[in-house]
Amino acid sequence: MSVYKATLMDEEAVRRALKRISHEIIEKNSGSKNICLVGIKRRGVPIAEIIANHIFEIEGIKPPVGQVDIKYYRDDLSRIGDNPRISDDNIGFDINNKTVVLVDDVLFTGRTVRAAMEAVISRGRPSGIQLVVLVDRGHRELPIRGDYIGKNVPTSRTEHIEVKMPPYEERMAVELYG
Repeated sequence: MSVYKATLMDEEAVRRALKRISHEIIEKNSGSKNICLVGIKRRGVPIAEIIANHIFEIEGIKPPVGQVDIKYYRDDLSRIGDNPRISDDNIGFDINNKTVVLVDDVLFTGRTVRAAMEAVISRGRPSGIQLVVLVDRGHRELPIRGDYIGKNVPTSRTEHIEVKMPPYEERMAVELYG
């Protein structure tokens, strides 16, 4: 049983981090004209929407937002079979020659992000893929890093991070359990 240890980010801290990340995306890409956001289900999707809305407030252009569900694309879920497929994805726009900004809540081993990149590449040929994570908790198993990080939180393997995000929870927060 997991025991609550601490609130790492309250709602205001999450909002500030996402606003900062939105500015960083615009700066790194010299604007927002050639970017699109793809949230990794579940909590990456509302985070991507929040970032897209911030970019609209700043630039006057709202980048398209899609989503991927990688649960059948993970390399560590061998029980699913030899040819896993993505389900419930809805990118909904052409990603060819666009900079795809993948968005997820927590970066841990890197396996979810690897699967999401594979999902994106199976849909077209983006000019580049960048990664937004609200929390990077370390313990990477693959050489993957976030381009935009809300907060770095060193954790032990016995601890875990929970991101609370509407519409899945009533409030926005990042909490540590152990």
